[in-house]
Amino acid sequence: MAVVQTVGQSKRLQSSLEPDKARIPLVTHIITDDDLGIVEGSKLQQVNLKRVIKLLTDPHSMMLYERHVHALTRMARHYNKGFPMKDLVMVFKILNVCADRVDSNPIYEQPIIEILKLCSFPFLMEKSSDELVYEQIVVESISQLGYLMRIPSSDVRKQICDTLLLFTSMKPTQDVQNFKPADLAFNRKMIEFSDISETLVKSLALLETDLPAKLKVLEILQIFSKNSVKNCDQMLFVDGGRRICSRLMDPDSSGQLLFRSVETLWNLMENGDKAVLAKQLNNLTCISQLRDAFVYQLTQGYSHYDRQLRNDLLVIATLVASQCPEAPFVETGFAKQLTLFATFQEVKSHNALVRHLKLLTNHEDFELRKLLFNILVVLSKDSTVVSILSDGHLLLALFSFVHANDKKTGPREWNPAQFEELQLQAMACLCTLCPLLLEDYMTCQGSTRLLLLLEWCVGPDEFCGQGNSFHGTGGRGNKKAQMRHCLRLMRSVVSTEDEVVLQDLADQGAINQLIALCTKWVLNTAFTQRTDENDVVEIEMQSDILFILSCLCDGDMHRKELFGVQGVDMVVRYLRTDTRLLNSGLGHHKLLLASIDCTWCAIVGCFVTEDYFLEKEGVFLLFDLLEVCPKNMHNVILGCLLDLCENPKTVNHVLTWRGKDGCTASHLLCQIWRLEESEIGVRRDTQGAITDVHHPLMGHIQVEMGTVAMPASCVSQAIADVGENMRAKVYSLFCKMGFTDLPGLTVEDHVTLTIIEKYLDFKMGEVWTETIGELQAEQVRPVTPDQEAIEAITRAIEERAQIVVTTQSELLEAQKNQDILDEQEFYADIRENHRQKEKAIADFNDYVSRTSNFALLKAAKERQEISIDASRMQPKYKEQEHFHNVDLPNLTTTVFSGKHVTVMNIPKHSNDDDIESKFEPVLEPMMERRIFKHLTM
Repeated sequence: MAVVQTVGQSKRLQSSLEPDKARIPLVTHIITDDDLGIVEGSKLQQVNLKRVIKLLTDPHSMMLYERHVHALTRMARHYNKGFPMKDLVMVFKILNVCADRVDSNPIYEQPIIEILKLCSFPFLMEKSSDELVYEQIVVESISQLGYLMRIPSSDVRKQICDTLLLFTSMKPTQDVQNFKPADLAFNRKMIEFSDISETLVKSLALLETDLPAKLKVLEILQIFSKNSVKNCDQMLFVDGGRRICSRLMDPDSSGQLLFRSVETLWNLMENGDKAVLAKQLNNLTCISQLRDAFVYQLTQGYSHYDRQLRNDLLVIATLVASQCPEAPFVETGFAKQLTLFATFQEVKSHNALVRHLKLLTNHEDFELRKLLFNILVVLSKDSTVVSILSDGHLLLALFSFVHANDKKTGPREWNPAQFEELQLQAMACLCTLCPLLLEDYMTCQGSTRLLLLLEWCVGPDEFCGQGNSFHGTGGRGNKKAQMRHCLRLMRSVVSTEDEVVLQDLADQGAINQLIALCTKWVLNTAFTQRTDENDVVEIEMQSDILFILSCLCDGDMHRKELFGVQGVDMVVRYLRTDTRLLNSGLGHHKLLLASIDCTWCAIVGCFVTEDYFLEKEGVFLLFDLLEVCPKNMHNVILGCLLDLCENPKTVNHVLTWRGKDGCTASHLLCQIWRLEESEIGVRRDTQGAITDVHHPLMGHIQVEMGTVAMPASCVSQAIADVGENMRAKVYSLFCKMGFTDLPGLTVEDHVTLTIIEKYLDFKMGEVWTETIGELQAEQVRPVTPDQEAIEAITRAIEERAQIVVTTQSELLEAQKNQDILDEQEFYADIRENHRQKEKAIADFNDYVSRTSNFALLKAAKERQEISIDASRMQPKYKEQEHFHNVDLPNLTTTVFSGKHVTVMNIPKHSNDDDIESKFEPVLEPMMERRIFKHLTM
């Protein structure tokens, strides 16, 4: 803290009108902390570096070597706490001048080393803003460190590596007056921004004969690539992966070369671009080096460190194989050696590499087995590797794990948890390899092994699975994981559609065994109502079983008969799946699709199973699904129904089906047709009628593409459209059902049905239109008879389209007229209701008049008698002898009299208007406006 002393104050005249101003003290002397001796840290004694540079470069002093060394030594002594950032430009200029003279005069070597040692200290900042101001200078200075690797001195090169190592790892400890060292994060950031990583990788070519310096450089590269993505990208940019891997097996008694090279490659794989690294390692040299290093570590290494390094090499090789399928693993013999190492324990071999090789049950050897299985599966993508895997009996080695798990193991065998993990991975590998090696699969009796394992999975034998591995998901404490992979393996085998494999599975009784398993599964879990007992794994296994049965029974009548009634019952239960579970996320949509596919492949085509399926209301279930399931499932259901309609009994079931709100099959199919046309963009009016008679079926995509000349081997747009949407299947179903007398159709459905009925004619017109367009595009004119035939066909198609348009117009007009008639009838009903209301009011008024006026009552009585007399057949019946008068005398009523008469008592009102105003014959109940009295005559 500076102490300020004031020695005097000046006096100024002040105006009488102005206020007094504050007096400013005059500072005559400043005492600093340095003067008081309270500054902490050593004082930096700076050197005039410009004079040093002039001493080294001036023509008159270039030969004064001793003075040069003295000046450099003095410079190193004064900057013993590190260099300030502002002096870095001149410092590295001095280093470059000395570096250029080392070849001619080795006297500069030691001063260079001394200065490089000082560069390992963090650079000093005089101000806090120096990090931003001198950032680019620091970056370029670090890059200059890498360029100094050109000095042909092993000591200098090792010192550069030591400097970089300390620069990125040593925390700042300098205590310099008025300076602050940069922090470690800043140093690492400057390393990333510089090109030091690229330079060090390139310098490996200069260090072929200098092993100590090469090891130092590899150590630095290992550290730089450990946690920095930018450094890894820089190293890969200069082909660092190939440069390092191509020298893996250079002579090195210490073993550091292989270790540090593998660690650097591993860091590049983790933090860099895997595809770029694999591409750099994709050559004969690198693959050969990986092969030699792996074989050496496997056969000669015995320590824990050797086993880990061996596994790391195999992981790097797996990366290359997965990213570059064309990598030369076969040309280098690496694939054959990997197959040998993966199978030597299960398949006896006399190869010298494995004669004395023993794998223990430790964790590293266990990981090695899994890595070997994995890399062979990756290599199987190359067709040339498949024959090597077959010659190495890989399937036989993998099938040795496909058996029931034993609780008891020998002292040198895998423990139960390890065996289970290897077993599951072996079965996962077989899922990929068996379709490629079907002959080996049959030789190993794969079908028998799988069915036996499946039988053990559903058997009563106890088994406490660990379920620790990735492949053991969902199998903790049970056999579910083994069953899942067993079914996956069977699914991959039957998906090849190889008749020998399918027949072998059928002969082994796979159909009955799978049906019994699935039936038992369905009966034990009511998955149509609850989902708590069916997880993702169980749903997947049931889907696999249905798929396997579909592949086994497809196209073979005998196997469909073996599927039989029991299989139909099982499929029907699955078809009754609650469609609300399709969105559960557990895979019920796959299960339902597999059920429909199993119906199509295993039931349809065999009259026995078809008839029983119809008895179990199978067609109703399919239409129920068609009504509620998502659109992407419609195609499969329609295909199954179409093939099922080949049975003449099916059509009655189709016509009988009723869905929600009384929906019929024909109405549902018309809805599907309209939905399909709306998605492909067919031009229709608001009522579904044809608007373009020239293109009655074309969608907007097909119209926009137009006519494209294509070779005869390619499918045209009109033909491809048949398979791309469901209209052809809907048309075929209507051909089975007929186009007349269909129940439940609306007028809109009838309009749509006229288009469906002419679908084949319109499609033929599309094909002819495309043919004509292609001929015109290719400037080919048909001969006159063909031209006339084409014109006649075109006119016929357009006339048919016009006829359909006319029919649709008539239907719509008839519907319009019917709507008008219905409207008139509705209005007539309204008028009749009003007329009845008016009549009721008039009758009541007449009744009131008769009861209040005796003359009117008497006249009404006379009219009644006249009416009765007029209804008689004998007009003079009263004058006959046998006439008996039944009327009671003196009874003034206008109703037919009996023993009991009901008389209404009308309350007295002031006038008739009040009575009429309070009476509503329609709105008020009769019992509320009348009071009855029952009198006995």
